[in-house]
Amino acid sequence: MAGSRHGGDPSGRDVAVAATEEALTAVFREETGRLTASLVRVLGDFAVAEEVVADALLVAWQRWPVEGIPANPAGWLWTVARHRAVDLVRRDSRHAGKLALLAAATPQQAAHADEDDRLRLLFTCCHPALSHEAQVALTLRTVCGLSAAQIAGAFLVSETAIVQRLTRARRKLATAGIPHQVPDADHLAERLDAVLAVIYLLFNEGYLTSTGDSAQRRDLTEDAEWLAALLARLMPTEPEVLGLLALIRLHRARADARFDVAGRLVLLADQDRGRWNRAAIAAAAGLVVRASRLRRPGRY
Repeated sequence: MAGSRHGGDPSGRDVAVAATEEALTAVFREETGRLTASLVRVLGDFAVAEEVVADALLVAWQRWPVEGIPANPAGWLWTVARHRAVDLVRRDSRHAGKLALLAAATPQQAAHADEDDRLRLLFTCCHPALSHEAQVALTLRTVCGLSAAQIAGAFLVSETAIVQRLTRARRKLATAGIPHQVPDADHLAERLDAVLAVIYLLFNEGYLTSTGDSAQRRDLTEDAEWLAALLARLMPTEPEVLGLLALIRLHRARADARFDVAGRLVLLADQDRGRWNRAAIAAAAGLVVRASRLRRPGRY
């Protein structure tokens, strides 16, 4: 069928697959965390939320090259994920009370989920009931969408070890009944180290990626900056937060000059400074000044 559509030329299928990859990458980056956060909020179950979102992406991967990319990819994925969630909930009496919430949920609600949804998910993953390693791994997987292989590279352990760590973390959150929420001001500090570590590792993976054909992944560095900025709005007088955001912005300011046309890394001394983003550097310098005035220096 695909062959007849493209006149028997396999390159037509290649073009469709490439378009699908590009669209899925964009949707995964921008919407998966939001979809997962929305489903966790409704279901209270990390494993189920991740499973149905992954299933939706798989269905898209199979159907979009043949049927075409929908006009609203995020809404399409939400609908498929919600239907899958309903199917799973119907089979499990423990979640029976969630059916009405799922039935009432709409793609618009998921698409317009506010920043608090992502923050709730971030801080839930970093609950002190989990080990530091589990906090970071679960957040990188659930909030940031990194694969088990990428997380394993960040921790310098095997992929199997990361999968086991994620499974134990999800089980711990479920059995302990840990609420899906941003903690109050008195308890923010006890989770801050883990949250900052997650954002830093996400940025590090994008700045010089450990997997794939590209040496860098700007989508991950952009996500890290976005999360750091979100945290800075929540905790504007925390110097470590301001410091990490400044660090990320200073490094991203040189993104256009870090590699030559052949993809080879250009050392700092050899970079064309005319290609550096001066506005980003100025903004980062302002953050450093703000953080310094608080007189509580730290690692960032």
